[in-house]
Amino acid sequence: MTKGMNMDTHRLREISDRLLENTPNDYRRYLYTQIDWRNRMVCLKGARGTGKSTILRQRLLEVHGHSEEAIYLSLDYLWLSVRELLDAIDSFYKNGVNAFYLDEVHHVPDWGALMKNLYDIYPDISIAYSGSSLLRLDGSQSDLSRRQMAYELKGLSFREYLAFEGVKDIPAVTLEELLANHRELAFEVTRGIKILPLFKRYLACGYYPFYKESPSGYAERIVEVVNKVLDSDLPTIEDVTPATIRRTKKMLSVLAASCPQQPNMAKLYRELETDRNQGVKMLEVLERARLLMLVASGRNKLDNLSKPEKIYCDNPNLMWALSSDPNSGTLRETFFVNQLRAAGHSVLLPAQGDYTVDGRWLFEVGGKTKRFTQIKDIPESYVVNDEVENTEGNKIPLWLFGFLY
Repeated sequence: MTKGMNMDTHRLREISDRLLENTPNDYRRYLYTQIDWRNRMVCLKGARGTGKSTILRQRLLEVHGHSEEAIYLSLDYLWLSVRELLDAIDSFYKNGVNAFYLDEVHHVPDWGALMKNLYDIYPDISIAYSGSSLLRLDGSQSDLSRRQMAYELKGLSFREYLAFEGVKDIPAVTLEELLANHRELAFEVTRGIKILPLFKRYLACGYYPFYKESPSGYAERIVEVVNKVLDSDLPTIEDVTPATIRRTKKMLSVLAASCPQQPNMAKLYRELETDRNQGVKMLEVLERARLLMLVASGRNKLDNLSKPEKIYCDNPNLMWALSSDPNSGTLRETFFVNQLRAAGHSVLLPAQGDYTVDGRWLFEVGGKTKRFTQIKDIPESYVVNDEVENTEGNKIPLWLFGFLY
């Protein structure tokens, strides 16, 4: 035991070493190289199961190896109180630790104040921290904006899934590059592999990296994530009843199985047994928690989501977990919107066509027989076809939009 360290800090060091020893290092998520690790405080947030803990441990190992100048602490240890945590950090600091990688910080009461105090009290340390409860992280009242750089980790893109599976590792492309060179890119990706069965598998079980840990129980684990958000996270920021939570779970299942359509908001609020104001908050919260995607009309530039034109589950894997037979049209639209938004693009609903992206490009999304009938005379318009390996002109395979990040 290092001099000056008590039994609890020694135990924390042992846990850290054990977790680092078992950290996979054969693949790194897209966000790893985008983070500016030179900042004294880095916040890594994202939905549960997207790989934030792995990124923290990979970074620690890359920079510090197994030296005692860095420590990885997961703050969900049941036996670790806030007072003990502060004492442990102080003890590690006095014994030469200058880099702290803190995971699951949302388990700490008033975690924002804790991060602020650590930043201010120890001006010569670096802190990288993560949390899986987007609702609790976003709801913190402490002002950390001038102290930290924050990043959000999305689920696996289809491009990442192929690399994660060891099938093929191809760099991400910008949307402009994809639209200009989609035929050449599609040929490059499909050379030597059958892309459509891989894409079908990804839509069902490839978005959350933990699919590799327990393939047979993947859907059940996604349901556990949903329940954790609704049963534990949601009540901490909104005054909701158990009945509303139950009806919210039912709503998610209905959305997973149904065709995309403009929702009847008044009916939806009645089914949730809530009023309009509370219903609007619920939808916004569910989107922040990455359980829903709300798509507004580009015609009115709606920022007010009290009447979204369409409501989707956040990603296709979520649909498969919540419904045994999700609608194929909804699946393809969910994938399209999810991947574009994850890559930082704005997606709205236009007067003509299915989607307008960044106020510039117009898209029709459909099956392999989908044609230009509705948008044939509109500049910068494209048809996105599912169930095809390659197309030409302004027709693009749906799966290729999974290469944007």
